[in-house]
Amino acid sequence: MNTPAQTRDVSAGAPTLLGIPLDSNSSYLRGAAGAPPLIREALHCDSSNLWTEGGMDLGASGVLADAGDLKFTSEASAFAEIEAAVGDLLAKRRRPICLGGDHSVTYPIVKAFAGMFRDLTIVHFDAHPDLYHDFQGNRHSHASPFARIMEEKLVRRLIQVGIRTMNGRQKEQAEKFAVEVVEMRQLPAFEKVRAQAPVYISFDMDVLDPAFVPGISHREPGGMTVREAIAHLHAIRGAVVGADIVEYNPARDISQQTAMVCAKILKEIASNMLAA
Repeated sequence: MNTPAQTRDVSAGAPTLLGIPLDSNSSYLRGAAGAPPLIREALHCDSSNLWTEGGMDLGASGVLADAGDLKFTSEASAFAEIEAAVGDLLAKRRRPICLGGDHSVTYPIVKAFAGMFRDLTIVHFDAHPDLYHDFQGNRHSHASPFARIMEEKLVRRLIQVGIRTMNGRQKEQAEKFAVEVVEMRQLPAFEKVRAQAPVYISFDMDVLDPAFVPGISHREPGGMTVREAIAHLHAIRGAVVGADIVEYNPARDISQQTAMVCAKILKEIASNMLAA
């Protein structure tokens, strides 16, 4: 089995995995906290290999690192611990690929990035805008991370791709924060994602049609195919400095199908990072 180099053996700028097993802010079903080890298992599964479609071998020495999974002191301190861990990787000139966990983790991750990168653009793949001011009374719900990010002006642009659950409340939020929303019915939208650097990718697995990824809590029909998602990832031209893959719920998966798709998305995001 081909495994990536440990964090200490890699060069500056290397994509580095960081597991964030947190799902306490999920509004419907928990289970996403169990995702990180299963994504890794799928990544190294002998049914495939560590080569990307762009011809990069992620298994080569020093190419891809793994910082392991966070172990939280408490749920109350989780966001601060996420921000600190991501900040530490950035200080070492690594490019984190964070494995969630529910989508609430994106807020503390981006807080760490904002301290180092000015004019950050987020390209956000999702069925949902996640712009609620709060959801069910929780300001840190997985339905609210981008409201917090935009309120605090942590990024210059937010581009959302694959949205298909926009309601009135979130539409108002999108307009308030000048979010660039690309609804599912408007795809393909390759020009929209050709953002200027630096770019952060937030990939919620439910952007994909549940036919391809049964292992998600919020199954929203009419989503992207895996190929459509990869094509839009490949269309991103700005230097990708970090990413997260979130909302994979192993408790809902069938025969590790969703885990394998997560691994595929991970490989193509890492390839994008290395191509810059």
